[in-house]
Amino acid sequence: MTAVPISILDLAMVGRTETVRDALDGCVTLARKAEALGYERIWYAEHHNMKTIASSATSVLIAHVAAHTETIKLGSGGVMLPNHSPLTIAEQFGTLAELHPGRIELGLGRAPGTDQQTFRALRRDLNAAHAFPDDVIELQGFLGDQSRVPGVTATPGAGTHVPLYILGSSHFGAQLAAALGLPYAFASHFSPQALQSAVAIYREQFRPSAQLAEPFVIAGYNVIAADTVDEAEEQLQITRRSRVRLLFGRGGRTFTDEEADLVIASPQGRAVEEMMTYTAAGTADHVVDQVEAFAKHADADEVMVAHQGPTLAHRLRSVELLAATAFAD
Repeated sequence: MTAVPISILDLAMVGRTETVRDALDGCVTLARKAEALGYERIWYAEHHNMKTIASSATSVLIAHVAAHTETIKLGSGGVMLPNHSPLTIAEQFGTLAELHPGRIELGLGRAPGTDQQTFRALRRDLNAAHAFPDDVIELQGFLGDQSRVPGVTATPGAGTHVPLYILGSSHFGAQLAAALGLPYAFASHFSPQALQSAVAIYREQFRPSAQLAEPFVIAGYNVIAADTVDEAEEQLQITRRSRVRLLFGRGGRTFTDEEADLVIASPQGRAVEEMMTYTAAGTADHVVDQVEAFAKHADADEVMVAHQGPTLAHRLRSVELLAATAFAD
């Protein structure tokens, strides 16, 4: 059994031959499998205007998955708070907490989770991110015992004490999480550059709070576990192509597999490789060894794995293989 807990970031991916409904059904299937196998938690991320990701209405997806599971913890990885009012998020996650006590978590991010044009379509101020620290504190009050807004109570929400996590990929998030005494989740599965320095800052500056006595770090990691090395490598190349389409496919531009491979081999392809710096692809034994090595490298208390297989069947198999080795006595 691994020394570090392992959880899952489900990207609610819509495959090239799949519908959004297929992706949402797949979230339930994967959550049930993960629950049965002993994973710690599953989180879903708020993204907008991305045809390959179906988790934009994060709280709604969590409610759906929670209704079809029993014990596994479910949360946001994360809700992009500049897109919302703190009261709205408190009411949404307070409702979830009342319906599924002890199972709901709320990870919060400062980025919009989309491009600027879509951010405007969300009817948000482009400067909203500057208010992120104050919004987190306001949200914390709505979910706690004392609202920080006179005369306003979140119902549902008040008194639920939904645990908050700060998400980030920079020193800003690390410093905020440390100052507020909250757990810190680093998005190293796609933005790896500042991982070690941000975690070090967080641990150095951490101040205990009512929620958390000691610092707690979750680090994101990409995994493709397959029955053979060749299968894993093939899935990894498909994942690289998907990243090319995500990064360079704006404005309706499409790429064939051959064109995507050319981009990967070009100087521009370095951005794809950099995004996937922290990735393990191979058989279960290899992947588990890499997860444990990554946890030490990141000084992480928990590793949140994004299973990157191109289809639901691939991701389910990866979930199974990793658990069979990592959770074995």
